[in-house]
Amino acid sequence: MVTGRTLPQDGRVLRGRIHSLESFGTVDGPGIRFVSFMQGCPLRCRFCHNPDTWDCSAPGQYLMTPEELLAETLRYRSFIRRGGVTVSGGEPLLQAEFVRRYFALCQENGLHTALDTSGGVFSPEALAVLDHTDLVLLDIKTVDDAFHKAWTGVTRENNRRFLDHLQAIGKPVWIRQVMVPGYTSGQAYLERLADYLKPYSVVERIELLPYHTMGIYKYRELGIPYPLEGIDAMTASEASAARDYLRTLVDVEVG
Repeated sequence: MVTGRTLPQDGRVLRGRIHSLESFGTVDGPGIRFVSFMQGCPLRCRFCHNPDTWDCSAPGQYLMTPEELLAETLRYRSFIRRGGVTVSGGEPLLQAEFVRRYFALCQENGLHTALDTSGGVFSPEALAVLDHTDLVLLDIKTVDDAFHKAWTGVTRENNRRFLDHLQAIGKPVWIRQVMVPGYTSGQAYLERLADYLKPYSVVERIELLPYHTMGIYKYRELGIPYPLEGIDAMTASEASAARDYLRTLVDVEVG
C-alpha cells in the first residue's frame, strides 16, 4: 500500500533531492535492485567518480516525496521482487529523514532495503534509518587512520563508529573497498583490511571494487582538477588476483 504524504515536524512537505535513478541495478546489493542516488556528500574522496553528487544545495534531477519515490519504485516491482531497493549517493544519510520514511514504505510493501553509505554521518537521525534497513553496504575508504583525511577530506572516526554500531545491533553488512593502485591495493593493504574486519561478525561479504577513470570527464565539465591524474585504472586480472588473495585471509564471501 502507499500511505498518505509525510510531513516533517516543521510542517514542510518532506522531499528528497535525488541525483539519479537506476531501475535495473545489479551491483548495489543482492539481486536486481531499484537504486536511488541521493544528492549531496560531505566527503571529497580523491578517487570519487561522481563529483556531480557533491553539492548538497543542488536540487538534483528529481525532487520527490517518499511516497512519490515509492510509486516510481513499484513500477518495477516485477523486476526487483527478488532483489529490492538500494539508496546510495552521494551520501544518503545527509537526507536521513527522507531515506528512513522511504525505507519504511518499501518494507511495508515487502521490498528488501539496502543502504549504501560511507558512515560519514553519525547522528540520531542517521542511526534511525537503520530501523528500516535490511542490509548496509558500508564503504571503507582506507583503513589507514593517518591517511584517511587526506584521502577523503574527513577523519575515519565516524566510519569506525558506524561499523561498531552495526556490530552492536547485529545489522548485516557488506563492506565495499575501492582498490586504487599504489594506495588501497596490494597484499600488504589487503592484510590490514582483513585484520581490521575480522572482529566484526556482522560482515557477510567484502566487495573489492577496482579503481577506474570513467568519471574524469565530469571533473573536466565541472572545472575541477582530477586528484589522481596519471593513475591507471586497475585491470580485471589485477582485481581478480586481489580477490583471490583476500579469500585466503578471511572467512566471508569476497566479491
